[in-house]
Formats: sequence, C-alpha cells, structure tokens
Amino acid sequence: MPEQLIIRQLGRQAYEPVWHAMQEFTDQRDADTVDELWIVEHDPVFTQGQAGKAEHVLAPGDIPVVQVDRGGQVTYHGPGQLVIYFLLDIRRLSMGVRQLVNSIENTIIDGLADYDINANARRDAPGVYVDGDKVCSLGLRIRRGCSFHGLALNVNMDMEPFSRINPCGLTGIKMVQTRDLGGPNSFDEAAEVVVNHFIKRIGYQNTQHQTGLAKDYVKAS
Repeated sequence: MPEQLIIRQLGRQAYEPVWHAMQEFTDQRDADTVDELWIVEHDPVFTQGQAGKAEHVLAPGDIPVVQVDRGGQVTYHGPGQLVIYFLLDIRRLSMGVRQLVNSIENTIIDGLADYDINANARRDAPGVYVDGDKVCSLGLRIRRGCSFHGLALNVNMDMEPFSRINPCGLTGIKMVQTRDLGGPNSFDEAAEVVVNHFIKRIGYQNTQHQTGLAKDYVKAS
C-alpha cells in the first residue's frame, strides 16, 4: 500500500506558473519523493492539449489560450471549477496510465454517487459524463514514470466560456456542473469529496494537508 500523500491547497492561481511548477516538480523528484495532489482554482484560461486542433477554439475573446503538454484537446478553466493535479510516481504505485485514468474517473463517479447522481466514463473520450453531458474533463502527462496535470470538475461556475470552444474536441456535447445536478455546490465541498474518494481508492496510509506550493517548485510568472 502507498505510504504518504501530500495534499496542497493552492487557492486561486494563474494557470501558467502552476503548470511550470508541475513540470519542475516532476523533473526534480526522485524515487523517495512523496506523491502530491495540488488543488487549485484557476483564473479564466483555455488550455490546448497535445491533440488539440485550432478549429476547436471558436471565439476565445479576451480569455487567453495556452498550449500545454498534457494529453487531450482544448478545455476551459475558471473560477468555480475544481482542478486537481495528480503528481504521482505511478511506477512506484505499480499502476499503468490506463489504470490511473480509470481510477481518477471512478473517483469522480463515486463522489457523484454520494449525491445519487449516476455518472459514467467513456472509453473513447476521457472524463466523466451524466446523461451524455460532460461534468469533468481529464488530461494527463507521464514523464519518467510520474504523472502530472489532472482533472477539472465543473462545480459552480460561469459556463459561458465553454460555448467559445468545442470542449475536448467534442461537438454536440453539453458541459454541465455539479451544482445544477444536485451535487456539490461549492469548490471546498467538491474538493473534500473527491480527495477522500481518491485516497480511499488508491489506499494511501498517511496524508498531510499543506497550503501553497513548496517554495522549491515555484517559478515567477
């Protein structure tokens, strides 16, 4: 069973400094580095993954578009959305990429089930769906046997920016949020539910909560 997990509460942050900090953390970690979850709420931004296509960014307007190194296509991050980054040594966890994706998706499915919401995953399009509508997006990067990037769960946010893109490259898919489904109504509530289910699913023995990034991994924006 995995021993330790550090859970960092980052508050509201611009996207790019946190992204670069994830890269640096992953590049500097070694076999003894403790796994971490980073919980963050981002300023408005569109992120375009490695499989992204320019035509899926329809009309970004005043919201910046950032090309990033995660899998997947374009999505939106903004206030009221729960973002969790999974900085895990998946080799040490004896876990493959598909198993990690399934574990994250099932964490969200289990959390929504606490509210009697029937959610499911799709093999052809990672994320979590309710009645065909998408409530949670997922994109990861694996480097040196370790994961970074993670999930974005729509909780209680302005959904209008999703109309400016084809989220995750999908057409005809409606983006929804937990507040409107009868699920978690706040960022903090959603974070507690998701983190607790993830810890239970993976089996971490000891967890500690910290506020802010470790100073060694902070880069100036």
